[in-house]
Amino acid sequence: MQSIEANGYSIYFNKKGYEAINQILIDNKYSTIFILVDEHTNDFCLPKFLSNLATEIAIEIIEIESGEDVKNITTCVEIWSILSELGADRKSVIINLGGGVITDIGGFVASTFKRGIDFINIPTTLLGMVDASIGGKNGVDLGNLKNQIGIINVPKLLLIDPSFLETLSQKEMRSGLAEMLKHGLIYDKKYWKQFLVLSNIDFADFDALIYRSIAIKNEIVKQDPTENGIRKALNFGHTLGHAIESHFLKSATPLLHGEAIAIGMILESYISKEKGLLSIDEFHQIKYTLTDIFEKHNFTKNDIELIQDLLIHDKKNEYGKVQFALINGIGKIIINQSVENQLIIKSFEEYKS
Repeated sequence: MQSIEANGYSIYFNKKGYEAINQILIDNKYSTIFILVDEHTNDFCLPKFLSNLATEIAIEIIEIESGEDVKNITTCVEIWSILSELGADRKSVIINLGGGVITDIGGFVASTFKRGIDFINIPTTLLGMVDASIGGKNGVDLGNLKNQIGIINVPKLLLIDPSFLETLSQKEMRSGLAEMLKHGLIYDKKYWKQFLVLSNIDFADFDALIYRSIAIKNEIVKQDPTENGIRKALNFGHTLGHAIESHFLKSATPLLHGEAIAIGMILESYISKEKGLLSIDEFHQIKYTLTDIFEKHNFTKNDIELIQDLLIHDKKNEYGKVQFALINGIGKIIINQSVENQLIIKSFEEYKS
C-alpha cells in the first residue's frame, strides 16, 4: 500500500513503515529511544516491533496499565518522572506502541516534556489505526470528562501494521469498526454501503477498508488541522457518544469508545432526520445496521438526565452552546448545529423503541 501524506508527517504501511522508522532513527541521531506500552502490547506486540528495529541506540521500555482509567494527568506525571530519572533529553524519542490511550497519552507526554520531543505512533488496535492516532490530537481526560486536556501536535511518522489486529477481541474490533462506519456516513456513501451486510465483506481485503478509512480522516484533517471548520465533521456521533462514554466510565458496565459512538450515531441520525436533513429510509438503514453490529444499551431516565448534564462540558461547545455535527443525507455533513434538549430526549426514546 502506498504511504499517505498528512500534515507534516507520513502514514506508512507494513514493511515500508519499519524501513521508514529505521531511517528516521538514523537521520535524527536520537540519544535514547523510549517505547511506551501497556501490559498487552508489551506481551503481544513489542517482540514483533523490536524484531523489525535496526538500531544501536539505547532502548528503554515504559509500561503503563491498559484502559481509559489511566488516561489522566497522574499517569503523565509518572511517565514524565520516569523519563527524567532515565536521563531523557531533547534528543530522545518516544515510540507509542498501543491503542488510542497509548497514542493519546504518549503524544501528549512527548509534546510537553522539555517543551517537546519527537514521537512516533504505532497503533495496535483498529480504533487506533483508523481514528485515534491520526490528525495530531493528543491528550488526557479530566476526571470522567473525555479529552479535556490536550494539544494538537503531529508525530514524526505513523506506522500502520494490520497484523497487530490478530491479537484483538471481536469486541475491540467492533469498537474500531464504529469509526470506519462514521467515515462512510459523513464522507463517502459508497464506502458506507460496503458495511451494510457484514457477512458480505471479504475480510481478506479488510486492509483496503482500513486504508480507505484512514484516507478519509486524513483528507478531512488536512483541510482543517486545528478544527475550526470541516474537521468538526468528525464529531458526528461524538457529542452524545462522548457524554455516554463519560457517564458509564466508572460504572459496573463501562462502554468501549466505539460502542458509545455507535449509540451516539443512532441518536444523532435521528436528530438529523427530525431536522429534515435525513430521510426516514436512510435513518432506518443507519439504525438497523448499527444495532445489528452493536448490542443495544439500556438507559434509565436518570442516565439520560446525567448525560445531558455532561454535554455542558463538551469541548466542542462555543459561547455556552452545544454544537452538533449532523448528517445531511448519507455521505454529507453539516456542522455547528444547535439541538433542543427535548429533541435529545426524543432521540433516546427512539433508540429504546
